[in-house]
Amino acid sequence: MTAGTAALLCGLGSYLLGSVPFAFLIGLAKGIDIRTTGSKNIGATNLSRAAGRSWGLTAFSLDFLKGLLAVGAGRVVASAFPSESDSRMALLPLAAGAAAILGHVFPIYLRFRGGKGVATTFGVMLGLSPIATVVAGAIWLGLYFATRTVSIASLGAAAALPILVALLDQGRPGNGDRWVLVVTIGLAALIFIRHRANIVRLLHGEELRFAARKREEAP
Repeated sequence: MTAGTAALLCGLGSYLLGSVPFAFLIGLAKGIDIRTTGSKNIGATNLSRAAGRSWGLTAFSLDFLKGLLAVGAGRVVASAFPSESDSRMALLPLAAGAAAILGHVFPIYLRFRGGKGVATTFGVMLGLSPIATVVAGAIWLGLYFATRTVSIASLGAAAALPILVALLDQGRPGNGDRWVLVVTIGLAALIFIRHRANIVRLLHGEELRFAARKREEAP
């Protein structure tokens, strides 16, 4: 197998992995179609509201792992072809991670109607730029606990992530550094685009704060 074929298969596999709609599948297992309830989004936050916080955290973790595993797969494939151009193969983990995010946002299994990509993006970025991602995660948590609004936390962390990558990854060894920053800017923009309805609600003061679903008491 040539390096080009291996890279293509890695990208395709990463996209198909990213397309697995874990929150949607967990919802179905609980008897809930999250496409028809709440925000109708197939992400972890909507699942949390529909099925409970623990299930939402489970879906978030699985979506996060999709991104992290895609980056890892890219590194494994790249290391299998050490004689190839370093500059080209160094980009494979980045390309595989981006493919996983696109799979989550535009899943082939759900007619390309997917989630907003926050969890998978953080998984990818942890594999590519761990220090910047940990700091961005801390920003997410701080904003969430300050506002109890997931969209504000997600948008704030997404806006901070490219800045953190630029500040903390300067001079880091590796030929793909510049492209990591370029792709991070693109991913942050994608998150903002996917949150455009949330932004409109925030501007009108209509965005709901997150609250775990209350259990129904038996009569």
